[in-house]
Amino acid sequence: MGWYGQGPGRGERTSLLGYGQPLAFAARGERHCLGVRRAGRRTPCPTRRTVPGRAGNAQCPECAGLDRSFSVAADTNAGDPRTYRVYLAWFGAGLVKVGITAEERGSVRLLEQGAVAWAWLGRGPLMATRRTEELLRAALGVPDRIAYARKRSVRGDLPPEPERAAEVAALHGRAAALEGWPESLERLECEVTDHAGVFGLDALPAPARVITEMVPGGTVAGRLVGAAGPDLHFADGLVVDTRLLAGWELTAPGEGGATDVPVAVVPVTGRDTGAAQDGLF
Repeated sequence: MGWYGQGPGRGERTSLLGYGQPLAFAARGERHCLGVRRAGRRTPCPTRRTVPGRAGNAQCPECAGLDRSFSVAADTNAGDPRTYRVYLAWFGAGLVKVGITAEERGSVRLLEQGAVAWAWLGRGPLMATRRTEELLRAALGVPDRIAYARKRSVRGDLPPEPERAAEVAALHGRAAALEGWPESLERLECEVTDHAGVFGLDALPAPARVITEMVPGGTVAGRLVGAAGPDLHFADGLVVDTRLLAGWELTAPGEGGATDVPVAVVPVTGRDTGAAQDGLF
């Protein structure tokens, strides 16, 4: 987890979380905008505006707009000279998306999204990878974004690793056989990577409840058994979407250690493959 402290000598730091270890924290005060992070540096929000507790993004509208003005995902930075890669990401049976990421980031984007299995398709200039993404999305019928809630709902009931790899490889083969790939894009052979071990999915209980927002004084406590994308999974089936923690001051909990923040039941969507319209990706 990343932390950001304001004031002299209180910059950014990280804390490693260990599976099987207890984790507990409480929210204090109000949730404030985190400002803008660009080129590895964070600029604090000049007004420190408050942010709604249920918002997935801990930014005020002004800071979010500034962020998007430099965003490849929002198509506002088409002149980015870096090399990009196109990938297939698998989250559950029939739940696959196509996307792009800067080559220099490696597999970080796949980890951020909670991709259980994935494979590269090609590499090249930004606009070539973007055109390839659109080609594959239309021709293969796969989306370019899937809501975290849908990924979460299938995470506790995954097929074995060979089946996951076979599904990714089959779709990779269909993609490679398509005509219309940009000439400037270098195609890449299929090598499927599986994140089940990294995420701790082998010992993961079926997700049962998910925190919908943090509240002042709200406490979360439990034993951490897995982490996929932004989700922290606890041994009792509780899931904490860490995007909802951003912007809060977190402190050690008081006596008792009970979870007393709003939660919702995790819906079981089965193997629905329709494109989601809500949530981040």
